Amino acid sequence: MTKTDEKLKNSFGDRRMLVLYGSQTGTAQDLAERIWRQAKRRHFQAILSALDDYSVGDLIYEKLVVVVASTTGQGEVPDNMKKFWKFIMRKNLPNNSLEKLSFGVIGLGDSSYVKYNVVAKKLFKRFAQLGGTPLLEQPCLGDDQHDLGYSAAVDPWLEQFWSQVMRRHPLPAGLSVIGDHIPLPTKLRARFIENGAQVPSWEDAIHRDAFMARLISNERVTAADHWQDVRLLKFDIASSNLKYAPGDVMVVQPENLDEHVEDFYQLFPFSPEQIVSIESNDASLAPMGTSRCTPSLCRIADLVRKYFDLERVPERSFFELLAQYGDHELEKEKLLEFCADTQERYSYCNRMRRTMLEVLQDFPNTTARLSLNHLLELFPSIKPRAFSIASSYKAHPGELHILIAVVQYRTKMFRPRKGLCSNYLAGMDPSNEVRVPLWIKEGSFKFPADERPVIMVGPGTGVAPFRNLILERVVEAKAENYLFFGCRNEKNDFYCASDWTPLEERGMLRLFTAFSRDQEEKVYVTDRLREQAALLWKLLSEENADFYIAGNAKRMPEDVQAALKHVCMSVGHHKPAEADEFLKKLEQTGRYQAETWS
Repeated sequence: MTKTDEKLKNSFGDRRMLVLYGSQTGTAQDLAERIWRQAKRRHFQAILSALDDYSVGDLIYEKLVVVVASTTGQGEVPDNMKKFWKFIMRKNLPNNSLEKLSFGVIGLGDSSYVKYNVVAKKLFKRFAQLGGTPLLEQPCLGDDQHDLGYSAAVDPWLEQFWSQVMRRHPLPAGLSVIGDHIPLPTKLRARFIENGAQVPSWEDAIHRDAFMARLISNERVTAADHWQDVRLLKFDIASSNLKYAPGDVMVVQPENLDEHVEDFYQLFPFSPEQIVSIESNDASLAPMGTSRCTPSLCRIADLVRKYFDLERVPERSFFELLAQYGDHELEKEKLLEFCADTQERYSYCNRMRRTMLEVLQDFPNTTARLSLNHLLELFPSIKPRAFSIASSYKAHPGELHILIAVVQYRTKMFRPRKGLCSNYLAGMDPSNEVRVPLWIKEGSFKFPADERPVIMVGPGTGVAPFRNLILERVVEAKAENYLFFGCRNEKNDFYCASDWTPLEERGMLRLFTAFSRDQEEKVYVTDRLREQAALLWKLLSEENADFYIAGNAKRMPEDVQAALKHVCMSVGHHKPAEADEFLKKLEQTGRYQAETWS
């Protein structure tokens, strides 16, 4: 062992706790920060970091680690833990690599997905395989589908976790746990500076790897009187170095809507042009990201519009912090009640989809005491959103298209609830020369490079990645394309119909449609799959076809699986177990793939 290694090893004392997170939307990060604060109250040298910002080779020296990891898509790891995942899953790691490590794992997932919390389950198993000792027998599996959300599993698990930790690592003599009523130092420290300082543009400071793409068109593709507003947006990327392939996704950084920005200034009368310097207030924090991190110097206007996630529904940690910052007796009492009563908090926030900004409006006396440092602690940053690319790089040179459903719905709240990114994009007017920061990310679909047939099931906006694939294959003269598309009405929401008709006439596409509300008895894509059982069996069993699904995760994937099992049994004459095995092999060999969302 080198002197450097020995020094590093010795610095990892008995009261060091590492809190790592893999987070796509920010929920796992919020929980990790909550655990990090709990560790500090127990006088641990607590280190907080995204998994990919941590030097994974140092894990062999760690004695106490808790990991919070979400599962995204179809069992995928979040973007900020992919490097860590690749390393920790290496088969050549010694089985005693983590023999000094005691660990806990919390998974956040959605049980409507087949691979529910698979990331946390695999990570727990892998740490144990490498010699780590679990503090609790099982990982915590938080379920977004539970009536009380993730808290139903997380809160009791954390009680057991801290009981085990404190038994193994008791407080040093003379120290006691810092009470929840005592505020800890904030993670970040803001300082107002004189106007006139040279402030870098937000795009240069935060979006160094993004391209500012001009919006070409913003077309509504549903009928004007249809309940759902769906848009086809086209961006000009001709002057960029961006390239994409079928299955890739476009990532965009949205901004807060005007109405919510105005609400913020009603609560906090900052001057939008005021310049502020922001720096870390705690050495135990890893760098906050790489290319899209907290700005070091910016205007309040950019911080409010482009950084604070004003519309996020708060988690328990939000109420814990607010209770610490306020001194109004009645408000503090109610905030502490929300901290202690999961059912009450969930009814107040999650069922109503009440936002952080609206909670602050409900607690005016506490809100009046909040400083900019407090706001940097309370509001998470706006996270990028990803959309399947709906255009072909070869068929649409210099352009990138996405198909989005504009999210807007009502709860008992006075204002309609609005999806941040979809409304941000839908509200753009191309005539104003609007530019949007975007970049490309590899998607989960792996499409074949050869001419084999492809069967695609894409109801609703699930058709987006298949428009990309079909138009690309047409350019490449690959004609074996079979698309099953479903929507409510042919006249109201038959997306991309003008693309499909000429391709059918040219023999480049076979299209099967299910317009569920255009006849008395509802018809869905699964009905069309059953009707085409002979064709599907021939394609899958004789012609090596690949099968893809994209769309809503609620019931559609399971219903499609059932329809395919029917195909195997009715035409392939398989017994139920044989049909299951056939479909399992399709998935294992990459010939059956799904990309679904809640």
